[in-house]
Amino acid sequence: MRLPLLALLARGPAHGYELKQDLEQLLGSAYPQPNVGQIYVTLGRLEKSGLIEGEAIEQSSRPNKKVYHLTDAGREALRVWYEETADEPRVRDEFFMKLALAPKTGLADRIALINRQRRQYLNTMRQLSKLAAAEDRDNRVSHLLIEGAMLHLQADLDWLERCQEELEELEELR
Repeated sequence: MRLPLLALLARGPAHGYELKQDLEQLLGSAYPQPNVGQIYVTLGRLEKSGLIEGEAIEQSSRPNKKVYHLTDAGREALRVWYEETADEPRVRDEFFMKLALAPKTGLADRIALINRQRRQYLNTMRQLSKLAAAEDRDNRVSHLLIEGAMLHLQADLDWLERCQEELEELEELR
């Protein structure tokens, strides 16, 4: 949450609730809605670390609000973030650990694990399809997010198929 908030502040000062609304509008309903409390806690941490500065703004009919703006250090942190690549292979996949350890424990059948996980992925794909149909057609960012999630799920489904084929072939050899 830290760096996305910094990125939103790069365009100009804002208060926490504005940032929450901006994230919701940008990412649409497929992305988990940010908790406003989490946003304010994160803003406090960013301020303590010197990446943003807050300024209390008086309001006549409401309590004061705190408006945040990016510091030079925050702008540099964003520049570094944009330069980094997202290279996170899923080598530490929890499902795969279950699959690998199942025969050692005798507590789960690997094909049953695969089928259960397949059903979960298919249910998630159906939910994402419904979200895509309900999402504002003009929100291309949200549609790209949903499409990316569905493509990842399809790759996971293909991989589950491969796992099942391999395990069934192993059983035939025994």
